[in-house]
Amino acid sequence: MFTRLLHLPDHSFFLFGPRGTGKTTWLRQVLPNALWFDLLRTQTFLALTRQPDSFRQQIQAWPEGSWIVVDEVQRLPSLLNEVHALIAERGHAYRFALSGSSARKLKRMDVNLLAGRVINRQFFPLTGTELNYDIDLDQVLRFGLLPQIHAEPNFALDALEAYVANYIREEIQQEALVRNLDSFSRFLEVAALMNGQIANVSGLARDCAVARPTVQGYFATLVGTLIGFWLPAWRKRAKVKEVASPKFYLFDPGVVRALAGRLREPLDPVERGFLLETWLLHELRAAMACQDTGGQLHYWRTPGGTEVDFIWTRAEHAVGLEIKAATTWRSEYGAALKSLLAQGSLEAAYGIYLGTAELKDGALRVFPLRRFLRELASGNVLRTVEE
Repeated sequence: MFTRLLHLPDHSFFLFGPRGTGKTTWLRQVLPNALWFDLLRTQTFLALTRQPDSFRQQIQAWPEGSWIVVDEVQRLPSLLNEVHALIAERGHAYRFALSGSSARKLKRMDVNLLAGRVINRQFFPLTGTELNYDIDLDQVLRFGLLPQIHAEPNFALDALEAYVANYIREEIQQEALVRNLDSFSRFLEVAALMNGQIANVSGLARDCAVARPTVQGYFATLVGTLIGFWLPAWRKRAKVKEVASPKFYLFDPGVVRALAGRLREPLDPVERGFLLETWLLHELRAAMACQDTGGQLHYWRTPGGTEVDFIWTRAEHAVGLEIKAATTWRSEYGAALKSLLAQGSLEAAYGIYLGTAELKDGALRVFPLRRFLRELASGNVLRTVEE
């Protein structure tokens, strides 16, 4: 059991996160006495499909104030109409925890998303804080942060290969309504190899021998099932021309390597940097969700190659971060950040590297990786000057 950072809301909520990140385990931990509807169980799914009225009847048999959990709600989204009706009729007599791994399916089916009645929460793979900073860097970059991987490290290879084969390649193929399985498998492999880079959709379409709109649909499926994430380019108040195309990241370093067919290979120096970025992007997104900071993440790049890995923005506020898979910090690593700080485009900026000493590089604070994770978890990074 891992102690997760997310706190149980006191209000009905959606809980979205990729499959295998521990949503069900966490819900059973924090809601041990709830009424459960596990839609991954065939018996439960078929019973509610045949007798949908039994959903309401079972809930009303429980005392007011009870929690009701519907796990993988996207499998039977019609239940959301009943949830809506119960909330409208009974107010907060019952509180609902509605988990899912595909917001896309719910939106595509134009179902009732209970706007204003249910709040949203996100779930992620394990973070450095949840691992108590007991981190083997190479292990994380090779195999990622899914809870099962850290609970049973001797089965990491088998678990990741099964995750990719049984979930991503099969269930997400169905989600994407894929007709050409070979092209989709090729797309997944190439998308993994391009992880952390600007996505060339036209080039991917040529490599996969499918139309550009088909590849765009594949990307939309990965984003909608929370397997992938678009990182948009930042174009705020900079004084030079900037790149506008987004980058694409998968949600976990281990999944990146599994899809790329590199799980059994040693870490390559080229992939190491992109995998470290993937991990830090995950840590930033998890911190934003758990600390309820709001805002958005971006990257910044000029056609000449000047780049900042991540920029967090909210309204007029901006914080920049540069990550280097190096044990020594060089002043040129932070040149772009220092320039943006001097222009007034950033309020704060941080360097993260694999050395052991905390440094001051001009206006830039530079942290060793584990120290940065502690600073991030404490709320000292994603905040504005006023805070």
